[in-house]
Amino acid sequence: MLFFITNPAFLVSHRLPVAVAARDAGYEVHVASMGGPAVAELEALGFIHHRLPLSRTSMRPWTEARSLWAIWRLFRRVRPDLVHAVTLKSVLYGGIASRLAGVPAYVAAISGLGYVFIQGSGARGALKRLALVLYRLALGHANSRVIFQNTSDRDVLVQAGAVRPGQVVMVRGSGVDLDRFAPAPWPEGPVTVAMASRLLRDKGVREFVAAARLSAARGDGVRWRLAGSPDLENPASVQTDELQAWKAEGVVDCVGECADVAGLYAQAHIVALPSYREGLPKSLIEAAACGRPVVTTDVPGCRDVIEPDVSGLLVPARDAQALADAVGRLAGDAGLRERMGAAGRALAQRDFGLEGIVRAHLAVYADLLPARRDA
Repeated sequence: MLFFITNPAFLVSHRLPVAVAARDAGYEVHVASMGGPAVAELEALGFIHHRLPLSRTSMRPWTEARSLWAIWRLFRRVRPDLVHAVTLKSVLYGGIASRLAGVPAYVAAISGLGYVFIQGSGARGALKRLALVLYRLALGHANSRVIFQNTSDRDVLVQAGAVRPGQVVMVRGSGVDLDRFAPAPWPEGPVTVAMASRLLRDKGVREFVAAARLSAARGDGVRWRLAGSPDLENPASVQTDELQAWKAEGVVDCVGECADVAGLYAQAHIVALPSYREGLPKSLIEAAACGRPVVTTDVPGCRDVIEPDVSGLLVPARDAQALADAVGRLAGDAGLRERMGAAGRALAQRDFGLEGIVRAHLAVYADLLPARRDA
């Protein structure tokens, strides 16, 4: 089987346990992606890596045609029994190339429909229409499954005729290691709210900073901590000069990339993600596993990770005042934080454990490859 993904680091961060389980189940696992530091880690695990000329964000027709040609040639040469594509561009190009190359089985993981589905007007509206055409082509493979993380994304593509109901598989996220992400004692000191994310406008980073300003102005005494860095290849990225201005202002503690998210949450009392749209945000699943209450937006993906008013609070997207108020409510009520944190941990144990997520993926592979299932 071959995992096709644009950025190999995303496979390491979000799908590595599935790939390892497939290897341990007897599959010869290949990975096709861009180059990058994560390739060495994948090869050390015994995966066979194929480097492709891919760009995460390019929209230039010649560049994209060259990428699609290279993908098709690779699939024809390697002859995988099954291709599992992850992330938007990989799903679109991988599905088209799989059909053209005669790949026997195809799995598409829809981890969010992409930033073009957040708004439907102007340039994004045109891109959304183009994306739906490409989804119809990519997901039309006769022997395929489409894994969705939330019902909103599923409904969009089913209603658009891009997905047949029989293709749909619901798997709630990429799972969480419940031993690594476990409740820690509540930290001493001021109440701290943490956000761990790429610094993209669509993640609600600016609303997080604006809410911190509102909180500081009314003297809440809350510490606002932001972990992440700009993704300058993404058109929605916060620019470096804006990040530097936030650091100089000092209203938010900008800590940069964080390799130890469990440690970050151990030092926080609340976790926030004011995103505009998600698949099923891993950062909030990890927050729940760590027993931390969540404040997030009432949008597809984010609202699917919590039990509203039980494990966390929902606020409208793009509303810094509502975000500041919700954080302030939790900051002022330690008992509420404890109850919601415990409910989040119970939710993670019930729905997001890594073992169940891995089993669900292996079942999809077996369903598409009857010879292996019957062996």
